[in-house]
Amino acid sequence: MVKAGQGAAARTSVWLEGKVRRGGRAGGQPSGLDRDRITEVTVRLLDAEGLAKFSMRRLAAELNVTAMSVYWYVDTKDDLLELALDAAFGELELPDPEADEDWRDQLRTVAREYRGLLVRHPWVSPLAGTFLNIGPHSLALSRIVHRVVRRTGLPAHGITGAISAVFQFVYGFGTIEGHFIARSAQAGMTQEAFFRHAMTTATRSPGAAEILKENEEIMTARGGDTVEEMRDRDFTFALDLLVAGIETMVTAAPQERGTASGSNSAPTHDHPPPDQPQ
Repeated sequence: MVKAGQGAAARTSVWLEGKVRRGGRAGGQPSGLDRDRITEVTVRLLDAEGLAKFSMRRLAAELNVTAMSVYWYVDTKDDLLELALDAAFGELELPDPEADEDWRDQLRTVAREYRGLLVRHPWVSPLAGTFLNIGPHSLALSRIVHRVVRRTGLPAHGITGAISAVFQFVYGFGTIEGHFIARSAQAGMTQEAFFRHAMTTATRSPGAAEILKENEEIMTARGGDTVEEMRDRDFTFALDLLVAGIETMVTAAPQERGTASGSNSAPTHDHPPPDQPQ
């Protein structure tokens, strides 16, 4: 059986291989079983038990069918994981890039939604780094992200860099946050108790204790009564920094163009206002 990440050079994607969606029930197939239900149960198992423990045999047992019954609907485990990944992306509540709404608010909305998805489903992070992410829900996210960032007024050569700055940050932040929550649960502790335990353990290392001591003032100024509040403050501030950086680059871009062309004045006709689509 091919596992996620193995045979990646030969495999493309379940969305590219011309595989017919088998939603109906064929002769001898269990009643009530179809690809949607299999995908739904896969997501539930991944949430409950994690990616490492997931197997087609475990899924079949949960569905109360044989493993061969599952393979009638999906050819490989990778196919099923890809379907589950895109189903998770379908949970995102995305803004309408054509709506009369500031791009900053829309960018923050998409970033918060993506963070929440990564935290709810820690298995999304490794799978998103494994597959092509070209399912319909994943493509919907990509399309909206591009449209929102284009509305910032950044020059074309800066669009992908801005997307990377924001969403690689969210990917990393949400992944680490999801792992912390999972470790807390595995230890049978609340997040606060696990955080205190981690800090106490870290102080046993002289090097770590020194760094923690140096950062006491910063940690106090950070604020927040709970671990969740501290993370929310960090996320919001970091996202605000990125938005401010985009605003700065939008302002600087015309000047850079003017300098490059030997002019001290910046052309404005090819730089629409930040709140207008290019």
